[in-house]
Amino acid sequence: MSAPINKPPPRGLLHIVHALGYSMRGLRAALRFEEAFRIELVVAALMLPLAFWIGQGPLEYALLIGALLLVLIVELVNSAIEAVVDRVGVEHHELSGRAKDIGSAAVLLALINASVVWGLLLWQALSH
Repeated sequence: MSAPINKPPPRGLLHIVHALGYSMRGLRAALRFEEAFRIELVVAALMLPLAFWIGQGPLEYALLIGALLLVLIVELVNSAIEAVVDRVGVEHHELSGRAKDIGSAAVLLALINASVVWGLLLWQALSH
């Protein structure tokens, strides 16, 4: 009796369709299980229209919107790190704590970046 033949991974357009499905599943999981992501998403949705009031052209719109998206992206990566660490074990381990703290620090830096970008461009818009 021979071993079963594994199907090759999808290629081309089918690969993109599968990847999009995995991405949507990840976004649904973040919305369902990650309160910080939900809060940051609501804040980003409320601030998005303001980007077009504060910004003065495509480059500034991109900076303002990009800063919001960066916070969401880093929060997703941080949540993924936390999920993997929690999957490995619930007992305290120095490296597990370090991984979670570094992920949290990345979110903090993304929030600081967004604050600086938004603050500077708001100041510029109000001073004209």
